[in-house]
Amino acid sequence: MDDKKPGILTHVDQDGKASMVDTSAKPASRREARAGAVCTMTPATAKAIRENQIKKGDVLNVARLAGICAAKRTSELIPLCHTIPLEKVSVDFHWLNETSLEIEAQAISIGRTGVEMEALVAASTAALTIYDMCKSSDRELTVNQVRVLSKSGGTRGEFVHSAAESDEPKSNEN
Repeated sequence: MDDKKPGILTHVDQDGKASMVDTSAKPASRREARAGAVCTMTPATAKAIRENQIKKGDVLNVARLAGICAAKRTSELIPLCHTIPLEKVSVDFHWLNETSLEIEAQAISIGRTGVEMEALVAASTAALTIYDMCKSSDRELTVNQVRVLSKSGGTRGEFVHSAAESDEPKSNEN
């Protein structure tokens, strides 16, 4: 099993080559991660999303499905990620203000390695799907603040992003 001391590269072998971490000796445990992203858009685009008036269809439901599907394929996208069984993936949306939509993805697994990458891929893909569905009407729509919000499980324990600690409770939309 790989040593997890700070400063030790865990994805590099003794010859300096990229290497997948051996998790076979680690005990399986419940792992959970939440990740977020923010899409900022024009007021007209935000209104069209809220009223389901985007020509390509129901933006938030398509983005939710895209995020869930993407999380399940994370190991195909990120070379050194393990293929892990996902017990749950969810993608939710919260309007932060008139023009900023936060995407929050959650991934849960019972396994030997964390699910941060799966949550990040879900949030990122949902945000990119929103961009794709709205780009013809809003060329300045941006995707930003992609980050892990929190994680739990494993030997390194709990993590909560400093920005997430101060967040007010959000109302769930869609």
